[in-house]
Amino acid sequence: MAKVDSKGNGTFQPDADVQITYEDQMKINQFANHVAKIEDLKEDLKAKKGELTNIDEAIEEIELIDEEEKIQFLIGEVFILNNVEKTQKLLQQSKERKEQEIADIESKINAIQEKMTNLKSHLYGKFGTKNIYLENDDDDE
Repeated sequence: MAKVDSKGNGTFQPDADVQITYEDQMKINQFANHVAKIEDLKEDLKAKKGELTNIDEAIEEIELIDEEEKIQFLIGEVFILNNVEKTQKLLQQSKERKEQEIADIESKINAIQEKMTNLKSHLYGKFGTKNIYLENDDDDE
């Protein structure tokens, strides 16, 4: 039986009547690699969403500041003093970039999940669900 867990680890212990080819093993390995890649992308997605939350909170806080006050805005490793209006524009641009990064990551996850579905279909079709286990323990996230 082949098993791929949420860590991307896969093993195969064939029954006497099940033959595994090199191509089958490559597909099992590919599935395991996809599981690991999705986990990495989900971690990155969580971090980006946290950054987006921080930007949203900063936008809300800026609205409470007097228009004449100068605000420090971090760009790279340097703080720049800007007025409220300029800082709001910079924060909005940062928010839009972060939202695009999030959308890109979600798109990559969906593409990989589609590939995994195709691999599952092929491998379950060949080996059956009793001889191979290809479920990601985190599929519901």
